[in-house]
Amino acid sequence: MVTPGPTLTLLHTSPVHVPVFDGLRDQDHPGFALRHLVHPDLLARARAEGPDTVAGEVEALLKRAVADGASAVLCTCSTIGAVAESLAPAAGVPVLRVDRPMAAAAVAAGRSVAVVATVESTLEPTVALVEEEAARAGRPVDITTVLVDGAWERFEAGDQDGCARLVALAVDGLAGVDAVVLAQASMADAADRTTLPVPVVSSPRPGLRAAVLRCGAEAKS
Repeated sequence: MVTPGPTLTLLHTSPVHVPVFDGLRDQDHPGFALRHLVHPDLLARARAEGPDTVAGEVEALLKRAVADGASAVLCTCSTIGAVAESLAPAAGVPVLRVDRPMAAAAVAAGRSVAVVATVESTLEPTVALVEEEAARAGRPVDITTVLVDGAWERFEAGDQDGCARLVALAVDGLAGVDAVVLAQASMADAADRTTLPVPVVSSPRPGLRAAVLRCGAEAKS
């Protein structure tokens, strides 16, 4: 009898992330089992009322994922990532936020970190995450924030290319930074368009890698 391998469930607030993470899985972790929960309403409410207001619904979704066989859950939304991560004890499985490995990489690159976002509600939780990773690493950090005007509207209209162009232009206008954090998973395409000679880090690939490794560790324990 073949024992089924671990399953990672991803919690998204946009359907566009499903093919992105499936593609990364096929490239980096072929055959690994992914499941997707897509709830755009969570981001809409978190932006309007604050991330903590969706905690009850997120907890219910996590418990549903576990009941359906999830070995771990990866939240791909930076706005609600901290809320999801805090609910791991209630879920009973590891709950990871996709942007934590990215934040750690930015801190390792140098003291001055720019956090770039297309949605204002993402800035505060991402800054807090970078500060947390800096404290964990025992490294000083100076953070600046940039909100890219018009980029989210392009993304919502389905113009992902236009969104990435605006983000890349904003990044290339920065000076005096050691690393740039692209705060949302939806911004990842902009990383390859920038010419800034410092690390410009995005979350999907390192976040998925960390979650797959965590699933494997849980399966062996």
